[in-house]
Amino acid sequence: MRATINAAIIALPRHRILILIVARLSSSLSRYTGSFWAISRDDRPWGGLDPPAVVYTYPGRGGEHCTALLAGYTGIVHCDGYTVYKQLADPQRDGGPATLAFCWTHWRRGFVEIEEGGPAPIAHEALERVAALYAIENRIRGRSADERRAIRQTQTRPLVEALKTWLENRLAAVSDKSTIAEVIRYGFNHWQGLVRFLDDGRIEMDTNSVERAMRPIALKRRNSLFAGHDQGAVNWACIASLIETAKLQDIDPKPYLADILSKLVNGWPMAKIDELLPWAWAQHSKARLAA
Repeated sequence: MRATINAAIIALPRHRILILIVARLSSSLSRYTGSFWAISRDDRPWGGLDPPAVVYTYPGRGGEHCTALLAGYTGIVHCDGYTVYKQLADPQRDGGPATLAFCWTHWRRGFVEIEEGGPAPIAHEALERVAALYAIENRIRGRSADERRAIRQTQTRPLVEALKTWLENRLAAVSDKSTIAEVIRYGFNHWQGLVRFLDDGRIEMDTNSVERAMRPIALKRRNSLFAGHDQGAVNWACIASLIETAKLQDIDPKPYLADILSKLVNGWPMAKIDELLPWAWAQHSKARLAA
């Protein structure tokens, strides 16, 4: 099974847009903590033909693991503002820099937390302005990348530019040490990556698709106690990758895992390991049903 997921890890970086996120697997009942990295692709919002997929790995949280996972990759990495990710955009990086597109949901979350604390007119209006951007995204989801880019240029860009000007004016009127100032500055510090979606119809505004894929991992965080050591977490990451990617293909993980395990135990050739990946298995399964 490890060979199967390794094949998926090899396949994903050939893609030109990847979504990257790291999630800590810790428990108050455990003496140790660890982290899963999730690398995902999902072309469905712009009508791409490659099947969606998510791969989890368990190396650690440090920057060396991030650079090793995407060694040689120079496409677009959609991520949040975690400092480690920014190493991928280093011009001196071996093989050249990747291009970072930052997540609007992570920025928006700061305004949400402020508004939840009581009346907050600046945060409230910021959220309304961001909601207007998402309304456009909802209308164009599923259209081609070229169509999405064209609509964003004419409809979204003016709203984004107006948002930036408005926030600049609000920032000048509040205390530098206030929470709202910190949230606004976070957006300005990541502005180039936040607005990258305007010029590329393949990029979403946020990393929500991979965060949804990480939700089952987070919900089972207490089960990380069973791992006992790093190898247990590595095995968990392998199985979780196959299960969650199978779900993305709209196939039941149970018969899928039963079938590929049976094949592997009975000497499935390594030269054909790609045929056991969830998207390939789904195609073969549909073909058998149609025959």
